Amino acid sequence: MNLLYVNDETNRYPNNSWYTATSEILPDFEPLTQEISVDVAIIGGGYAGLTAGLFLARAGADTALLEAQKVGFGASGRNGGQLGAGQRMDQRDLIKLVGENLGDQLWHLADDAIDTVKTIIKRDKIDCFLRPGVANLGNSNVEAADLHSYAEFLEKRYKQGNVDIISKEESLELCISNAYKGGILFSNAAHLHPLRYALGITKAGRENGLRIFEQSPVQKIIKGDTVTLRTNRTLVKAKYVVYACNGYLGDLEPKVAARVMPINNYIVATEPLTDAKHTVLTKDIAVADSKFVVNYFRMAHDNRLLFGGTESYGYKFPKNIASKVRKPMLKIFPQLDNIKIDYAWGGTLGITMRRMPYFKRLSKNEFNISGFSGHGVGNATHAGKLIAQTILNQDSDGFDAMEKVPSLPFPGGRFARSPLLVMAMTWYSLRDKIGL
Repeated sequence: MNLLYVNDETNRYPNNSWYTATSEILPDFEPLTQEISVDVAIIGGGYAGLTAGLFLARAGADTALLEAQKVGFGASGRNGGQLGAGQRMDQRDLIKLVGENLGDQLWHLADDAIDTVKTIIKRDKIDCFLRPGVANLGNSNVEAADLHSYAEFLEKRYKQGNVDIISKEESLELCISNAYKGGILFSNAAHLHPLRYALGITKAGRENGLRIFEQSPVQKIIKGDTVTLRTNRTLVKAKYVVYACNGYLGDLEPKVAARVMPINNYIVATEPLTDAKHTVLTKDIAVADSKFVVNYFRMAHDNRLLFGGTESYGYKFPKNIASKVRKPMLKIFPQLDNIKIDYAWGGTLGITMRRMPYFKRLSKNEFNISGFSGHGVGNATHAGKLIAQTILNQDSDGFDAMEKVPSLPFPGGRFARSPLLVMAMTWYSLRDKIGL
C-alpha cells in the first residue's frame, strides 16, 4: 500500500479536516506532462520543499517542485500548528550527544527557525492566525520539576529571557485541568493555522517563479552529474535534487527510508466552546504535555478546541478517529464530556530514532531534508531555507551542523521496524497509564 493514497482521495485535501474547511484552497497546479531541465528539482510539496523552492526561486534558480498529491497535502497541512522552541530533542540530551559547541549551534539554529517562519509570514503577508506562546506541561510532579529545571538550564546557558516557569497553581489557572502539575512557557514560540501557512508559502513561491507541478509523483531516480527523475508521465533533468518527502518517501531512496519512518497521528476539532463551564484554556497559547505520545492542543480562532493525540504505526487510519482522540481529550478535560466533535482527521509524519531531523548529502548533487518528528512547522521551514543556501553556495554552515547530528537506522530494517516500534510504543503507553 502507498501512504500517498491509502487514506485519502486523489487530488483532494481531507474533507473531514477543520483546516480544509477554513482555508482558501488554491486552484490546482497542472501535472508535469513534458520533459523539462531545471537547476533544482524538489520532491515533495510540504513546508521543507515549498520553502526551499521559495528561497531558490527568489534567488533566480530555475526550480521545479514535484508533488504527488497537492501542496500541503501531508503533515504540513494537517499538524497541530505548534511552532515550538528548540530542537525536537531536549537540549540537555542534545549537548550530551553532540558536545557543547555543536549543541549550542543547534539551539541557535532552532531560534532562527522560529524567526524564519515569522519573517516569511510577515514578508509574504500570509494570513494564518499566528499567535505567540507554547507551554510544555508536566503530567506528574517529577515531570513538572524537570521542566522547571530545564527552564533554569536554558536561561542560565542562553540568557534569552523568553522561558517562564509555570507553577502547579499557575498551570491550573492557565489550563483548566487536574492532569498537569506545572511546566514552562516559551513566549517566543507560537502557533498558527498550518494549511493556510503552507498555501501562503506556495503563493509566494509561485509569484517568485517557482514551477509547481501537482499529481506528479516521482517513481524512479537515475543518479549522475545530471540527475534524471522519472515521474508518472515524463522526465525531469536537474543539476540538483532535494528529497523533501518526510513520511511519504516510500521506496524512492533506501538510505533515507532506513532512518525516517512514517507514523500516523490524529486531531479533532470540537464544536465552538461558548459556555464558560467548557473553558479549557484561559490564554491564547498552545500546549504540549510530557507524555511519550504527546497530547497537544490549542484554541482555534473560532473558539473550537483543536486536540491532537494518539498514534498508529500501520498504513490505515482508524475507522473512527473522533472516538480514538476523544479518550485522551476527556482524560484531560472531563468537562467536555457532552461536547460534539465536528471534525476529525489523521496525518502521516516522518520520525527518526532520536527524533532529530535527518539532513544528508546523498551524493554531490542530492540532498535529503526530512524526519522532522512532529516539530516540523519550524524545523521543516528552516530546512528549506538551509538547503537553498547550501545549493546557492551562500552558506552551508547550518546544513552542515544539522547533518553532523548522529542518525541511527531503525532496527530490523524497513519491513521489521514497524512491529518493533509498536512493541516499544505499547510499553511507553502502559508506562504513561500507570504513572511510571
